[in-house]
Amino acid sequence: MLKFVLRRFFLLLLTMFLVSIAVFVIVESSPGNIAKNILGAFITPEQEASFLAQMGLDQPLPSRYVSWLIGSDWRAEAKVGLPLTRVLTEQGFYEWWAVTKEGDRYRWELNGEDIIATIQKQDGTIVEKNDNGRWQTNGKAGSFFWGVDNQNHVVRWEKGSTQEVWSFVVGAGWKKSTGGPVAYIPLKKGFLRGDPGVSLRTGRPVEKSIFVRLRNSMVLAGIAFVIVMPLAVVLGIIAGLREGSLQDRFLSIFGMTFSVIPEFATGIFLILIMSHWLELVPGATVFGGDYPWEHPDMLILPVLTLTLIELGYVLRITRASMAEVMKSAYIRTAYLKGLPTFKVITKHAVRNALIAPITVIMLHVNWLMGGIVIVEVVFGYPGLGQYLLDSALYKDINAIEAGTMIMVMIAVGTQLLADILYTFLNPRIRYS
Repeated sequence: MLKFVLRRFFLLLLTMFLVSIAVFVIVESSPGNIAKNILGAFITPEQEASFLAQMGLDQPLPSRYVSWLIGSDWRAEAKVGLPLTRVLTEQGFYEWWAVTKEGDRYRWELNGEDIIATIQKQDGTIVEKNDNGRWQTNGKAGSFFWGVDNQNHVVRWEKGSTQEVWSFVVGAGWKKSTGGPVAYIPLKKGFLRGDPGVSLRTGRPVEKSIFVRLRNSMVLAGIAFVIVMPLAVVLGIIAGLREGSLQDRFLSIFGMTFSVIPEFATGIFLILIMSHWLELVPGATVFGGDYPWEHPDMLILPVLTLTLIELGYVLRITRASMAEVMKSAYIRTAYLKGLPTFKVITKHAVRNALIAPITVIMLHVNWLMGGIVIVEVVFGYPGLGQYLLDSALYKDINAIEAGTMIMVMIAVGTQLLADILYTFLNPRIRYS
């Protein structure tokens, strides 16, 4: 069994790696202009080129993939010659600094041909000084310097450079300056180290926003899962045991009805009746900065919508599996041996009938986490699905890639759990 689980685990790791490449290539190659989405449709080609260089989007695709996966700070440290550290500010943003042997943090900017260092002492005080001693001479008789700027890049300045840099200043519009950096390395730790980058849409670290949205979706999906899955399995078993009866027909019709109705139609229907007509519960989920569980009344309609949609589908799969198992030869043999009906059902029939529903249930865990975007949009629920939709419409590549990979991790994780459960339900699988 251990070999079986390990083999499955490494296969899933390989799957995640291949999917990460596919996700990155698709997102990076998808239509849309990131610069125009962020800075407006009337930017000039020079402004667009400057923006893409500052974001690192002018680099080759393999280089961008490596930076996204394992970060760029290790590569940037080799350029600067000092360790780099990331600091979280009180406003919730990250700042990158170079750290000297004395423990002081450094960032730099270029003023004419003077390097001005901003130094954060260990006691928290900040001072500035001229740091021209850091200029280095290359083989072309020019001077250059690699350092951390104030925008979380490691950049290369060259003395006497006429490089034009376009920066967008809020309230002042576009500002052009000369003598700017000739090369940029945007700093990030990479997805595998918990830093997928900064959201192009909000300007905040993606990991912070993703965590909140993932938590919200897990709350909604978890409540729906705990309610719908046991109920659907029990009702499916009852329908399968009484195939062709009035109970079976009622449950089958009930399940099919809500399975085929679109999520938005079910949600709007429930809002109209329970919120507008009866005024029993709120019709929207407005949490502000609160946690979802602090407003349980706002969760009723989204959870009920998900329950009705999922109930019918899992119920019918369980019903079909149970009805098929009850017709099998070993069940008839168990009855002929004189085993009680209750023991035949609980010990033999249910255990084998659950294999198919478990596959469906594990697949629907993925849907409950990321595929409930329609339900989240209808009720205004701030979950992961809606976050991914907004990011995709904006082409916020850092957010899309991080959110998609989280969904992939959930998908492969649930499939690994399903494989392990199969070995308990059917011992023969352990040796396959």
